[in-house]
Amino acid sequence: MTTRIEKSSLMDRIEKEKQQIKEKLSKIKWRIVVYSGKGGVGKSTISAGLAYGFSKIGKTGILDADITGPNIFKMIGAMEPLYGENNEIIPVEVKGIKLVSLGLILPEGQPVIWRGPLRTTAVRQFIKDVRWGELDFLIADLPPGTGDEAITALTDFEPHSAVVVTTPQRIALMDAQRSIVMARNLGIKNVYVIENMSYLKCPKCGHEIDLYGRGRARELAEKMNAKFVGEVPLVPELIEAADNGKLLETLESTDIGHLFENIAREILENLKEAKGGGETNP
Repeated sequence: MTTRIEKSSLMDRIEKEKQQIKEKLSKIKWRIVVYSGKGGVGKSTISAGLAYGFSKIGKTGILDADITGPNIFKMIGAMEPLYGENNEIIPVEVKGIKLVSLGLILPEGQPVIWRGPLRTTAVRQFIKDVRWGELDFLIADLPPGTGDEAITALTDFEPHSAVVVTTPQRIALMDAQRSIVMARNLGIKNVYVIENMSYLKCPKCGHEIDLYGRGRARELAEKMNAKFVGEVPLVPELIEAADNGKLLETLESTDIGHLFENIAREILENLKEAKGGGETNP
C-alpha cells in the first residue's frame, strides 16, 4: 500500500531542515570550503594544513565532504569511530581539531557506491546533524570537480570563502579556473588560490627546484581577480607523515606548519577586511 505525500508536509520538512542548518551555521564564525577542479592536486592535504593553521588562531573543525574519497581522517590520525547522542553526531577530536568524516564510519577499504542524491544527503547531514558547537573556523574538504556534493556544500554550507587548490600544471590550472568561475556563479565573493607542489627543496643544499612551472597559479589568480595566498612545496616528509597519520605532528615540528599558519592568518585578515574590518578576535 502506498501513501500519498502531501505537498504541505514535504515543504514543512524542507523548511525544518533549512532551519536546522541555519541554527548550526549560526554558531560557526567563519566557514571555508576547500576544493579543486580535479583530483590528485593534494586538496585534502591542504585542507588538513589549513585546519592546522586556523587551529593556532581559534577553535577549528573539519567537515570531510569528500564522500566517495574520505581520507583526511587517516592523514591526521583520527581513528576513533563516530558516535551519536540525542539525534546528533559527535565529532572526533585530534590535537584540538574537530572532525567528521564518512571514513570513520565505513569499514576499511569499503567503497562508497552511492548516487548523487544519497551523497548530497550525507553532506547535508554533516552540516545539520553534527554537534559542532561554537567554532571560529569550519573547513569543508570538498570532492574534486563540480558534482552534486560540491554544489550542496557550496550552497547549504553558506561559505564565507572558497580556497581553490591547484598544481602549476596547465591541465590542472584549466580545471582550477572552472572552479573559480563556479564559486563566483554560486555567489562566493572571497576566492583564494593555493599552488600546491609548487617546487621541491633540495634536502642537501636547500635549492628550490621548479617541477611543474612554478608561479602559474599566481598568474591564474591575477587573471581571475582571485587572491593568491601561497605556494606550498612538495615535501616528501609530509607525504610520509600523512600516510602514517602523523600529519599534524609533522606540521607542528617543521617550517611548513608556519607556512600554513601564515596562509590561515592572511585569509582571516582578508575575510575581516571584506566584512568591514574592526574585529580583533577570530
